[in-house]
Amino acid sequence: MNILLFGVSNVGKSVSGWLLAGLLGYSFYDLNDEVKKDQNTTLEEFVSTENLMKRDAIRCRILNHLICKRGNKVIAVTPLSYINGIRCLFSSPDVISIVLTDSAENIFDRLIFSDENDVVYKDDDYKNRHRDHYLEEIRKDLNWYGAVYSDIKNIFDVSGMTPEEAAAEMMDQFHLCDDRGDDRCI
Repeated sequence: MNILLFGVSNVGKSVSGWLLAGLLGYSFYDLNDEVKKDQNTTLEEFVSTENLMKRDAIRCRILNHLICKRGNKVIAVTPLSYINGIRCLFSSPDVISIVLTDSAENIFDRLIFSDENDVVYKDDDYKNRHRDHYLEEIRKDLNWYGAVYSDIKNIFDVSGMTPEEAAAEMMDQFHLCDDRGDDRCI
């Protein structure tokens, strides 16, 4: 089984996905990390040297490759605008696609930055000085990716949940089964 987590940046795909994979006994992949390995580059360099359509084509190719790997997986999927290369996955019997949603304000609270070497850092002073700008951009992203992912029927709202709560609740809501020899669904 392959569980794909979609959504805007900072909605919680990676952290809750990693926790979900742990609960299920599945492997975890973050598409951003896989792109860096495949392209032998930083995300900053990848984003600045490739146009959006080509970036998404590369990401879709890598995602399709991950799906073909043996074993059960949870994959945190980078926001994609051009999804024709993976649209067939939404109806595949061995794929569960889930869109994570949250309010713009909650996503803003989780907002982090990274430098040209993909080193993550927080800069709450800067973030708060530009709050209105970031909230507007997050709202645009929520609208845009909501339309892009409209074919995905599994929607999961993480509002007010810790990543641990979100992972456990996804198991329950989508009847995901533990893969460690236990036949029950949690």
